[in-house]
Amino acid sequence: MLEWLRPYRRAALPGDISAGIVVAMMMIPQGMAYALVAGLPPAVGIYASIIPPLLYALFGTSTTQSVGPMAIISLMTASTLAPLATPGTALYGVLAAQLALLSGLVLLLCGLLRIGFLANFFSRPVMSGFTIGSAIVIAWGQLRTLIGGPIELGMRPHWPSILLGVGSLVLLLAARSHLAPLLRRLRVPAAAADVGSKLAPIAVVLGAMALVQQLGLVQMGVATTGAVPTGLPGLNLATSSQHWQALLQPALLIGFMVFLISMSGAQALALKRGGEKLVSNRELVGLGAANIGSALTGGFPVTGSLSRSAVNFAAGANTQLASMITAGLLALALVLPTGWLALLPLPTLAATIIVAVLGMLDLSTLRTAWHYDRADALALLATAGGVLLLGVEAGVLVGVALSMVVLIWRASRPHIAVLGRIHGTEHFRNVERYSAETTPGLLMLRVDAGLFFGNVDAVNERIDEELVAHAGTRHLVLVLSAVNAIDTSALFGLEELNSSLNRRGVLMHLAEVKGPVMDRLKESDLLGKLNGQVFLSAAIAWDQLAGSRAAGTPAAAAQPAGKP
Repeated sequence: MLEWLRPYRRAALPGDISAGIVVAMMMIPQGMAYALVAGLPPAVGIYASIIPPLLYALFGTSTTQSVGPMAIISLMTASTLAPLATPGTALYGVLAAQLALLSGLVLLLCGLLRIGFLANFFSRPVMSGFTIGSAIVIAWGQLRTLIGGPIELGMRPHWPSILLGVGSLVLLLAARSHLAPLLRRLRVPAAAADVGSKLAPIAVVLGAMALVQQLGLVQMGVATTGAVPTGLPGLNLATSSQHWQALLQPALLIGFMVFLISMSGAQALALKRGGEKLVSNRELVGLGAANIGSALTGGFPVTGSLSRSAVNFAAGANTQLASMITAGLLALALVLPTGWLALLPLPTLAATIIVAVLGMLDLSTLRTAWHYDRADALALLATAGGVLLLGVEAGVLVGVALSMVVLIWRASRPHIAVLGRIHGTEHFRNVERYSAETTPGLLMLRVDAGLFFGNVDAVNERIDEELVAHAGTRHLVLVLSAVNAIDTSALFGLEELNSSLNRRGVLMHLAEVKGPVMDRLKESDLLGKLNGQVFLSAAIAWDQLAGSRAAGTPAAAAQPAGKP
């Protein structure tokens, strides 16, 4: 916090104040809606939006991150707790806070141990698939609330709820698509127009509350949030000793997703701010503290919200003071009389949730992956399908497993190119891509990956295939310019290859070995057993082995195999 507080300038204050007010207006309906998604009373969504951003401001490194309830994390919370307790009961609320506590401790521990790099094992296509699947699940789950009853044949429609819910949905969709352009045509500044369109939900909510009061819709059967307790949340230390073990694995998964979602939004906004520096391990600490704070005030797991953070940025936020102002205003809303919040109709809240999550259905990643890399596209679709068919947690595990499978599959089949010399130069290129010259008796192969236990057999098999295809080869040169590491299994594989080639009368040479790799090879027996030489470059190997040494090339450039 001191990093942005010490150099704080008065010029930044107006932007922070305006952003704090705007996000607070957005947060009231959104926080209550996401609490409903989590299976909790609407007021809990506001509780989870007060202390968490204050704690994140102490440790987090993003100046525009808005921490609080978020749709996907709310869905994961509901899917975790539903088998353990009935939504709306006291035990359910205790378990929600306990889940936030465990998730926070996991994040805090990861930050202190500096293992934020683990998030890199979740590929962007898999993350996109998870988001798409979750958005569909959330939207489908809100249809019952939107129309005021179950979606079943033979059921009598509840028209007041349907008209209010569908009407709110239409207005929100129209505002999402057309309000900002309309405001720009009315000569409203572009930034203000974008913020205004983001505040459409609060206008729709206020309008729906007015209709509920004026038309007596509660008496007609339209469900509302009900009474919201006045006052700030108290200190919550309640836990269930019987459920720690059941909540541990979901807490690990939720903590992982909290970090991924938060970092993706923070990085996008950091680029807009001109390369703001984010420290992943401090982000883990900040998010961990935020979730612990949510647990201690009766909340549920929270994360950085991309939509709210974007509004925060567009509204002029310069520092985390904007989020602290938002938290203060939300606390003030609870201190003042809260009777007006009881009139908030649930069909309108459902419409707000549906519109918010439909904005997460971004298919651009799928289109790009489909044309660029089908394996990534299939991983995306499988993750989305896993979320829809197997549930949120299973969908995440499917995504992580697929990411690892694709990574291992690619690493186990490295690209190997037959090299030839570009005429009149010292450049060597793949003969399948360039018009490059080769010479009888000399085969030059470039391995484009590190060598390890998972791919050494495949590399040796490919070398054997090339030797069969290039009958009469006397010299095999392995160009290792793209090899960053050789593990023990690969080392033994190369020694076996060298022995096999020696029996067949083929000399094996190495060229362009990187320094760190050479340092490791010096500690092995391979260089002493190598039946060929180690060359500084592919060009020197060509000159010496093809019998056409370039004028002026010193013979010393070819190192004896046993003296690297």
